Amino acid sequence: MTISSSLNAGVAGLAANASRLATISDNIANSSTYGYKRAYADFHSMVISPGSGTYSAGGVRVTTQRLIDERGPLVSTNNATDLAVRGRGMLPVTTAAEVNVGNGDQQMLLATTGSFRTDKDGILRTDTGLVLMGWPANADGSMPTYPRDTADALEPIQINVNQFGGKPTTTMALGVNLPATATDSTSDGEVQELSVEYFDNLGTSENISIEFSPTVPASGSSNEWTMTVRDSASGDAIVGEYTLNFDDDRTNGGTIGSVTTISGGPYDPATGSFEINVAGGPINVSIGTPGDSSGITQLSDNFAPVSISKDGSPVGNMTSVEVDENGFVHAFFDIGLSRTIYQIPLVDMPNPNSLIPMDHQTFAVSPESGTYFLWDAGDGPTGDILSFAREESTTDVAGELTQLIQTQRAYSSNAKVIQTVDEMLQETTNIKR
Repeated sequence: MTISSSLNAGVAGLAANASRLATISDNIANSSTYGYKRAYADFHSMVISPGSGTYSAGGVRVTTQRLIDERGPLVSTNNATDLAVRGRGMLPVTTAAEVNVGNGDQQMLLATTGSFRTDKDGILRTDTGLVLMGWPANADGSMPTYPRDTADALEPIQINVNQFGGKPTTTMALGVNLPATATDSTSDGEVQELSVEYFDNLGTSENISIEFSPTVPASGSSNEWTMTVRDSASGDAIVGEYTLNFDDDRTNGGTIGSVTTISGGPYDPATGSFEINVAGGPINVSIGTPGDSSGITQLSDNFAPVSISKDGSPVGNMTSVEVDENGFVHAFFDIGLSRTIYQIPLVDMPNPNSLIPMDHQTFAVSPESGTYFLWDAGDGPTGDILSFAREESTTDVAGELTQLIQTQRAYSSNAKVIQTVDEMLQETTNIKR
């Protein structure tokens, strides 16, 4: 019956606008919630095939969707582990309850922002119990190769704030000037000594003692020195001995002409370096290539260590942790050392709007969202990660209030339809009278 279909259409309109009102109220209530994605109600007409000469109102159907791919404005904070994604992609998180179970099988949830701080166990988590996930780095700070189509390798990021850090010395560069007059036949053959500190694998300070012994000829100048390298950690044992010959021509005068290896690692003229094996392992020592004036030289009559550089550091205390734009978590120590300890990937999928909304502005993967992939931040289609930042709600309060007025008018209009149908049915029942 046409009048009955009008009544049903009015009831459907009331229900649809009530659903739209629910999304509006939810959006307005979360207008100050970090990372909130606004909900959206969409109306679809229902068409019923008309009979001969009549029209039946089909009414309206409503579908709701959360617009997860929308991004809210970013605001700065003063916490280094407040994170926000700038662009496409989402942070992998899990719940503290699943981490506390300790079976290693945590469900991966997704979020676009979070304020993470260490708990009593050093795990980065939010006040609402969301735990940040990432891939652990090797001890030397390099990243292993992890599978990108599964979350199995992700672990809760745990910061050991009482951690000590140090770095052994692996390379050393010597810039030393040897006195040219020491290789004259009139020289007394004084040995020049140099001590260089290095750090072993345990962060302990050790020394390499280097002796430069001139070759004094019977007449003229030899321009030749013997360099002897000793390691204090090996009981001052000789770990390298080399004969240095210097040019005395007008073009390359005073620079290395050739190096002959007596013991230790062979000298490579292409790199100007050799390798010595100290107690803790090999150290690459650079003394300069033939014709290079930045390494060891023989000029004038002064012995002068011009420049000595090396890597490595003693043991120090961790002072802070920061996340860079590519998702690498760096630990900083009071000795100036930094080390990569985790990498946070960004998770991306074809249809993020079909993710399943969960509590605390998180989302779970669904079959409709498509197959996900774990990207390096800043690589592929994903954006980057900002520290000291949070993402605000995507709710536009002015727009929601405008929709609220429209919804109220539409609801009232549908109520008026029901009232009109009721009056018409009353008139129909009055015909019998």
